[in-house]
Amino acid sequence: MKALPEAPDRERGQLLAALGSLNQILLGKDREIRLALCCLLARGHLLIEDIPGVGKTTLAHALSRVLGLSYQRIQFTSDLLPADVIGISVYDRASGRFMFHRGPVFAQLVMADEVNRATPKAQSALLEAMEERQVTVDGESYALPEPFFIVATQNPSFQVGTFPLPESQIDRFLMRIELGYPGAAHERQLLRGRDRRDLLADLPAVMDPASIPALQRRVVEIHASDALLDYIQAIARASRDGSQHQAGLSPRAVISLLRAAQAWAFLHGHAGVLPDDLQAVQPAVVGHRLRPRDAADARGPNEIAAALLKSVPIP
Repeated sequence: MKALPEAPDRERGQLLAALGSLNQILLGKDREIRLALCCLLARGHLLIEDIPGVGKTTLAHALSRVLGLSYQRIQFTSDLLPADVIGISVYDRASGRFMFHRGPVFAQLVMADEVNRATPKAQSALLEAMEERQVTVDGESYALPEPFFIVATQNPSFQVGTFPLPESQIDRFLMRIELGYPGAAHERQLLRGRDRRDLLADLPAVMDPASIPALQRRVVEIHASDALLDYIQAIARASRDGSQHQAGLSPRAVISLLRAAQAWAFLHGHAGVLPDDLQAVQPAVVGHRLRPRDAADARGPNEIAAALLKSVPIP
């Protein structure tokens, strides 16, 4: 398939430069970095689930540096309050009225670190922000900046002090990825190389944040054929048949699958979405949204997504 005509060479070059810079920080994680960029291009939010110390925070910080985005990190803990996330109204004696003081969620890239260590009440502070891209305090709504991208990290549920994310919030994350341990060769590079924090401090921006909304609009314009849409709907129907999963994919999940596939096609210079593009993003989009009907089923999200994909033939 011919290269994508809509994306100017300059913007394509910026995306590839961003990818190259990120690969210098997070070694051996090219696929995960591509998925993270696609999540942003699809106007979604990213959930990274893994054990501590594998580079989750580093990836979020590197994305903000390379893309030139304003960055705020929120450490989620059991005593975190919603006001600590979205902000609070404080009475101003001079003006005689309440003034809203914006919280850390008012940034272009928000790192919600260890989001499942906070209580459900604190977790819910992100719901409106993720869906509506605004927050409402005392009956007044405040728009969040554009682009707006939440990267949340989550510790495995077997670790002490975690609260499971509700399904309503899980469904608002367009993608979920894992980073995993580095390979032996890349781990040796980490041991011999500079500290990642020092590299982050020297990492230059290669994109203008103002260009990202335009790229996001181009993603939506990537052609998806009727046959490709048939494929997506077949995957959705297979997830909803009731034999394998507690609940099937929601309409929002189906749209997310299309947008992620369009973003993957855009990033790789395709004029239209190929089945390969859809298959590349399907585990990250689908896995965290499905729960096995059998409580004894110990498969992980990626295995569940792979089994679903295998059960649906390409039209």
